[in-house]
Amino acid sequence: MACIYILFSESKQCFYTGSSRSENAQIRLIAHNSGRVRSTKSGKPWILIYDESHADYHDARKRELFLKTGIGRKWVTEQFGHYKKEIRRGG
Repeated sequence: MACIYILFSESKQCFYTGSSRSENAQIRLIAHNSGRVRSTKSGKPWILIYDESHADYHDARKRELFLKTGIGRKWVTEQFGHYKKEIRRGG
């Protein structure tokens, strides 16, 4: 089993999509929040907002790569955009 997961950083107001050979996304969350993952080191703390189980790593990786395309990012924003704080403009 494998999984894909989506993390959210309140400090950076952004999402991170990743995949894991393990089906336990919590293990990856700990790695991201401990600073062991270079690409997410600056956005700590991360929260796990979504995960999907897949039969094998190949399928999980395909789904991860799809979610990193324009259409996939649009889906992520539509599903989880409510996590982002509304930015108000003065004027």
